[in-house]
Formats: sequence, structure tokens, C-alpha cells
Amino acid sequence: MSNMTNILILYFSRHGSTAEMANHIARGVASVDGAEAILRTVPEISAICEKTAPSIPQEGAVYVSLEDLKNCDGLALGSPTHFGNMASPLKYFLDSTTPLWISGALVGKPAGVFTSTGSMHGGQETTLLSMMLPLLHHGMMILGLPYSEHALRETTTGGSPYGASHVAMDDGGLSEDEKALCRALGARLATTASQLKANR
Repeated sequence: MSNMTNILILYFSRHGSTAEMANHIARGVASVDGAEAILRTVPEISAICEKTAPSIPQEGAVYVSLEDLKNCDGLALGSPTHFGNMASPLKYFLDSTTPLWISGALVGKPAGVFTSTGSMHGGQETTLLSMMLPLLHHGMMILGLPYSEHALRETTTGGSPYGASHVAMDDGGLSEDEKALCRALGARLATTASQLKANR
């Protein structure tokens, strides 16, 4: 068993904002001694027929496997907002995790969620909540962002106690507050996972 605390950052990103958030969460994870981030994504799905994606994407993070999820010490789950819900490729993957639910592989592990949306009132918080539901069914411990995080009280863009978020209206990239909250989420997950792992 590795002494490192592994935080899986699993996300779907269509235009790059959610991927950028994932990278800042990874920086937060890396700021905790003994913790490392593992970035993974999911392939697109087709509305016409099930398509076969190449085993390695042409760019970005590699595709997630059930083993990645089983072996992580903590999870950050991210998606763009699609009508107040997570994107279908991420939901499609989560629907395949029944074997992990049966075995209880994720029970007691910490998890957090993050999202990006194209407008200020585009359903960020309902998307974050929609991503929590399958994690709760897996028995994971949900971590949000406390108001002790200064950026959560100051942000005029994204940010929520339910998880990190980004408003991509302009889109000039993540604001400084949004970046800070992503890093805070990563650090909080890594710290909590490390403490839980040490007490097993």
C-alpha cells in the first residue's frame, strides 16, 4: 500500500474551464505533504449510438477506470453545468460504478465537487448537489467549502459552500477568488484523506 495520499480528480470538460479548475484543485492537493493528485476524465458519449473512444485521449487527462476510483483515498468530482445538472458523460460513467457500490469500496472516503457554468444563475448549486447524490449512495463523506475561506466571502464570480465553481460568462478564465477556492478544496480533501488514512 502506498504511503502517499491519492486524491482522484475526475472531471468532464467540454470547453476547458472545468479542466482548468481541476488543475487548480490539483495544486491544492499538492500543497499538502504526502498527497498527490491523479487527474482523470471520461469520454464523450454519442446520442446516435454508443461509440468506442480511443483508449488514450489525444489531449488532456487519461480516461478514468473503476480501479482509479477504487484505489483513491479521496475524490474531487467536476462537471460543467448542463441545465442545472452534471454533464451526461460523467453521469454515464457514474452509472457504471455499481460494482464499487456493492463492494463498499468508496465508503468512508472524503469527496468534494466542482462545476463551471456559462452564466451567474446557470444552475451551479443544483449541479454541485446532483454530483453529491451518487457519492452519498457510495457512502462517501462530502466536504464543502467553509466560510472561513476568505475568498468565499469576497467572491463576485463563482464560489459556493457546496463546492468550487466558476462563472464563464466572459470567459477570461478563472478569477483569483475562484482559483483560491479550487486550491482550498484540493487542500481540504487531501488533508482530510490523509488524516483518515493515518487512522485506519
